[in-house]
Amino acid sequence: MKLNVKNETSRLRAVVLGTAESPGPTPELENAYDPKSAEHLRAGTYPVEEDMVKEMEAVNAIFEKYDVKVYRPQLVKDLNQIFTRDIAFVIDDKFIKANILPDREEEIEAINYVIDQIDKDKVFDLPEDAHVEGGDVMLYNDHIFVGAYYGEDYPNFITARTNLKGVEHLREMFPNKKIKSFNLRKSNTEPRDNALHLDCCFQPVGRGKAILYKDGFLDQEENKWLVNFFGKENVFEITRQEMYDMNSNVFSISEEVVISERNFKRLNTWLRENGMVVEEVPYAEIAKQEGLLRCSTLPLIRD
Repeated sequence: MKLNVKNETSRLRAVVLGTAESPGPTPELENAYDPKSAEHLRAGTYPVEEDMVKEMEAVNAIFEKYDVKVYRPQLVKDLNQIFTRDIAFVIDDKFIKANILPDREEEIEAINYVIDQIDKDKVFDLPEDAHVEGGDVMLYNDHIFVGAYYGEDYPNFITARTNLKGVEHLREMFPNKKIKSFNLRKSNTEPRDNALHLDCCFQPVGRGKAILYKDGFLDQEENKWLVNFFGKENVFEITRQEMYDMNSNVFSISEEVVISERNFKRLNTWLRENGMVVEEVPYAEIAKQEGLLRCSTLPLIRD
């Protein structure tokens, strides 16, 4: 398999889509990976397998409609395998395994059959102290945007998944790319003030457009940098509630086609007004785990 991913919007040809089958029992509150899951655990509204499977199959049907080759993880009983973006990511023709939380190792093993189809010279492990998850890595041709957390209290945040050593390692791996990092707002307790990954507060869509939540960034100069980069007229700014609902976590099949959650009325209207076809799917149950469409997809090949 010849990998090729240079941006978020070129025509998708092959992708790993997670699976919601056999995610295991509802976790105990103290084992929640993020504050949004914890919120739903406390409220008794944590999503169930049947609903999540239906949501993921709706996405799979869209991929089939657009003739995208879809790989699914091999099923591991009682394991949440929805969020494939966390475990690995592709930049150009390189497949990079993330340094994920230790008890998620089985998730990467479940896609080894895909990794085995890639030239071994193109598969990379990160150094142990360099943390990067795929949700923090946003490709834009010769630019790579990387979400991180700069604070010395990084180890105290279960929601901090990419560190500055991870950013520096990407700089070393891709010396010809312009790598711009962003210091994201983190909270272990309030999901409305937590940008778990960069794609929870920012994502390019279409041709030169972007979705952005300004308060996801601790440094407003970094937010302004993005606004200036894309141009204010090309930026769709989402609200705190829309960020919580994960409006920036849509997924592009091409510059013209975006998969989006059906309840994102304001965003979907804006996307259509800007010439994009919006394929709406139900994904509100999966969103309860602080992940949405981009989180559950791992692109392998784009034109």
